[in-house]
Amino acid sequence: MLKEKLPIGKSFDIIAREMKFGDTRAYWVGINGMYNNGVMQLILSDLQNPEYNKNITVGNINEFIMSKISFAQTQLSSDIDSILKNVVSGPSAIFLDGFSEAVIIDLRTYPARGIEEPDNEKVMKGAKDGFVETILFNANLIRRRIRNPQLTFEIKTVGADSKTDVAVAYIGGITDPQLVNSVNEKIESVKANSLTMGSKSLSELMVKSRLFNPMPCIQMTERPDVACSYLMEGNVLVMVDNSPTVIILPCTIFQFTQSPDDYYKSPLVGSFYRLIRFGCGASSLFLLPVFLLIAGHMPELSRKLKLMSNTDAGVIQLIFFIIFAEIGLDVLKYAASHTLNSLTSPLSIVGGLVVSDIAIQLNWMSLEVIFYAAVTLLTNLAISSLELSEAIRIYRLVLIIATGIFGIWGFVGGTLIVLISVITTPTFGGKSYFWPLVPFNGEALKTLLLRYPTAKAQPENVWSRRKQK
Repeated sequence: MLKEKLPIGKSFDIIAREMKFGDTRAYWVGINGMYNNGVMQLILSDLQNPEYNKNITVGNINEFIMSKISFAQTQLSSDIDSILKNVVSGPSAIFLDGFSEAVIIDLRTYPARGIEEPDNEKVMKGAKDGFVETILFNANLIRRRIRNPQLTFEIKTVGADSKTDVAVAYIGGITDPQLVNSVNEKIESVKANSLTMGSKSLSELMVKSRLFNPMPCIQMTERPDVACSYLMEGNVLVMVDNSPTVIILPCTIFQFTQSPDDYYKSPLVGSFYRLIRFGCGASSLFLLPVFLLIAGHMPELSRKLKLMSNTDAGVIQLIFFIIFAEIGLDVLKYAASHTLNSLTSPLSIVGGLVVSDIAIQLNWMSLEVIFYAAVTLLTNLAISSLELSEAIRIYRLVLIIATGIFGIWGFVGGTLIVLISVITTPTFGGKSYFWPLVPFNGEALKTLLLRYPTAKAQPENVWSRRKQK
């Protein structure tokens, strides 16, 4: 039956052996490279050693496991689909003659890259480790920081073909049980053949966003310290095997404005940089549309403010300049992100200086538009969340087109469209996307806007806030 279910003898990485443990015939099957060869060799050598199994006949399979395979994680299974799922996932299986249950030995060891700091969430101070593509390693990184005995990782399988391991992490006594049940039910109801893009695929299946909602619906992180901080606040983590990003549930818009760098600085400096990022978000969204509104539709105010050196530029020309600058800077940024590190600096110099200078001389661009577009790009890069900055870029293009065509009413209407799009962004579990602003919670809002000292940020049951005389 195994040879019908598995390509034994055809696929080079599937290993199967007929064995004898004492007087009992046995059959072992496993995937080469997905288990600890040294430990497995030791177990199988002992089980086949005549002295180790002298005159033994296996009568009770549970006693056999407890006495002969005592230092490896084992389980019994009589379901052939479950056995096959385990074998192709890494554990190996032993079938003993006369028993309807197989012994599954879990000695998984996957090929994995080294633990290093994620590029998208770098900090100047603090921990330099990050999640990797192995779910067990990621769970160990969390347990290393949180040694609460109620920390739980519930494992599930998603994908009819891929059968991807998905772990739901929470802390009993801190996390709302109803939230945990909602996450488990949602994952179990997911219907998919495979999670091709790992955490991203699962997040889109759990919260289905619409085309007119570019705002991120679910927060994901590659930093263990960030994931642990949300765990301690009562959130739920969802970890997907083969993916270095961890899903944080539920999600609000204010989570994307925070950065772990704030907490490695003094409270005053951290609060200052956090407020700067709030300002960068507003500047990234409105700077170019407001410039287009004044320079294109309010020529007298533009001349008074000296926004343009070339007062002959019309609205159509300005729209062309701004969209050309937006797309050009996006292409430059995208090209730099996919270029070797040794070529990134020359590419930035060529793109930023040579191309822009020639574009100005050919009258394809104006100096003022280049300046405001560059400032917009800098403010966009200052936003800590890549998903939020990309959503703001889409909204900015909508505002630019609406303002360029309809003027002040286009700017007002575009702003309303952006606001409606943000408000209607779907979230998990029905939680408000604008909490703690809606519903209003003053204390929680202050902790999001400002970086509080560690002593004041501790829960009441952990750290007494009473003044010491």
